[in-house]
Amino acid sequence: MLSQLKISNYAIIENIQVEFQNGLTIITGETGAGKSILMGAVQLILGQRADASALLNKDQKSVIEGIFRCDGNTSVNEFLQANDLDSGQELIIRREIASTGKSRAFINDTPVTLQQLKQLGSLLVDLHQQFDNLDLGKEDFQRLVIDSYAAISGAVATYRQAHKKLSSEISRLETLIRKKEDQDKAHDYTKFLFDELSALNFSEGELERLEKELQVLDETENIRRALDKISYYLKDGDEPVVGVLKQQLQQLQPFKELSDAVKEVYDRILSTQIELKDVADEAENIGQNILFDEERAAEIRERISEGYRLLKKHSVTDTNGLIAIQNRLEESLHHHSEADGAITALKHKIEAMRESLEKEANDFFAARKKAIPLFEKEVSALLSRVGMPNARLQVSHQKTTLNQWGIDDLEFLFDANRNHHFQPLLKVASGGELSRLMLCIKNIVAGKLVLPTMIFDEIDTGISGEAAKQVGIIMKQLAIDRQIICITHQPQIAGRGQHHLFVYKTVEDNKVKTGIKNLSTDERIDAVAKMIAGDKPTTAAIENARELIASPA
Repeated sequence: MLSQLKISNYAIIENIQVEFQNGLTIITGETGAGKSILMGAVQLILGQRADASALLNKDQKSVIEGIFRCDGNTSVNEFLQANDLDSGQELIIRREIASTGKSRAFINDTPVTLQQLKQLGSLLVDLHQQFDNLDLGKEDFQRLVIDSYAAISGAVATYRQAHKKLSSEISRLETLIRKKEDQDKAHDYTKFLFDELSALNFSEGELERLEKELQVLDETENIRRALDKISYYLKDGDEPVVGVLKQQLQQLQPFKELSDAVKEVYDRILSTQIELKDVADEAENIGQNILFDEERAAEIRERISEGYRLLKKHSVTDTNGLIAIQNRLEESLHHHSEADGAITALKHKIEAMRESLEKEANDFFAARKKAIPLFEKEVSALLSRVGMPNARLQVSHQKTTLNQWGIDDLEFLFDANRNHHFQPLLKVASGGELSRLMLCIKNIVAGKLVLPTMIFDEIDTGISGEAAKQVGIIMKQLAIDRQIICITHQPQIAGRGQHHLFVYKTVEDNKVKTGIKNLSTDERIDAVAKMIAGDKPTTAAIENARELIASPA
C-alpha cells in the first residue's frame, strides 16, 4: 500500500507530504485546488513520462517520492530480485525532474529505467481515471477481466510466452524458406560451376607443374644436344676430360705414398674423375631416353588452356585458388541439401508446438465459457445496485483461429434498457454508465488479483443520489482487503471514507499554492455538508453529513 507521498516544486505544489492509511481514503477539494495534480504526481512515480513545464520553479528540480509497504507481495519481491534491487518491508520510489525536462527514476535509491518503473508500478497501484473507462471497449482489457474472473491469468501468461516462441519459430521457418528459394535460383548455376571444376579435378599446384613439364617437352632437342655434347667432351672427345684425368692419375700414382699432400691431391682427382665419368654416363643415358611426346604435349596444352580459362573466370591466380573455389561450391551445395532437412525438422517442431498450444487454448476456452455466465450475473446485480436496474452486460464468446490469447473472440456487449438489443459497449454506454460499469467490474475481479492499492480519480462522473451511495458502499467493501484512494465530488461517496484528505489552495506572493490536510471527524462532517449544500451548509445538511459518515454500511 501507498503510505506516504512527498511532492516538491511540481505544478502549484511547492512542498507537501501526505500520509495515507489502509482502507478507504477520500480526497476532496474545490475545483483547481490540485487534486488532479496530486494524481499526476502519483502517475510520475508509476512511470509516466515527465514534462519540465510542470515545474513550479524553473530554476529547481522537482522531486516526487512515494513510500510503499509491500509486505508479502510476492510479485513485487520477484520483480526486485529479478532486477537486482534491494527488497524489504518498505519500498521507496523517487522521480527527479530537471528544468531541462530530463528525469531520473530510483527504486530504493538505485537508478532504474522508466520501463522498470512502469513494470513495478503496475504491481503496486491500479490507477483509474475518467478516460480509463475507454479500456472497457478494448478486447485485451475485456479478455484480461474474464481471465482474472476465471482464475486462468497465470496460465494464460505462460501460454502467451509459449505462443511468442511459436511465432518466433514460424518467422524463422519463413526466413529459411525464403533463403531456400533464393538458393534454388542460384543452385543450378552453382552446380554447373562445381561440376566444371570437379570434371577437371585439379590437384594442388598441378597447373604450375604442367607448365614446367611442357617447357621440358618443347625443349627436348636442345636438351638432348646439350647432354650429348657434355657426354662427348667428358669421355669421347679428342682429349676427353675423363681420359686426361686418368693419365694424370697414372703419373701421380708412384708418388702418392711418399707424401700425404700428394696422396690427398691424387684422391681428389680420382674422386673427380669417377664423378665426371658418372656424369657423362648419366648425360648420355638421359640424352638417349629423352623423347618429344607430341600427344602428351597436346594433352598438357589442352589442360593448361582449360585451367587458364577457369583462372580468369574465377579471378584467381593459381591452381590452389581454383581448388578453394571448388571446395566452397561443394559446401554451398551441401548446405543447400541440408536446408530441406532443416525446414522439414522445423515444420515438425512448429506443428508439435501448435498442437500443444491448441490443447491449452481449448482448455482456456472451456474455462472462459464456464465463467462468463457467472460473471454476467454478478455484473448485472452490481449494476442494479449502482442505479442501473435495467442494464445488462453480455459477453459475446466465439471460437477463432489460434492467437496469443488462445482461440477465443471476446466482446463485451451492453443493453442499458433491458430491450435485449445488445451492442458494443462504447457505441451505446454513456460516460456515467461506463464509470459505474468499470467500478462493478473492478469490484468483481479485485479479489482475483494481488493489487493492494486502487486509486479512483472522479469515477463518480455522471452519477448522484442512490447510485452514488451504492458506489460508495461498493468502494468501502473493496477497501476491506486493500487500500482504496478516491477523488470524488459526491457526498454519498465521501461519507463512506475511513480517512478524508482535503486539498485546498492559498495565494502567497500572488502565486497560487496547494496544501493538503487530514480532516478530523468534525472537519469531515463540515466538508461533506458543504458538498451537499454549498459553502454555507444548513443544519439539515450537517445532520445528513453526520449520518453518512456514521453509517456502518
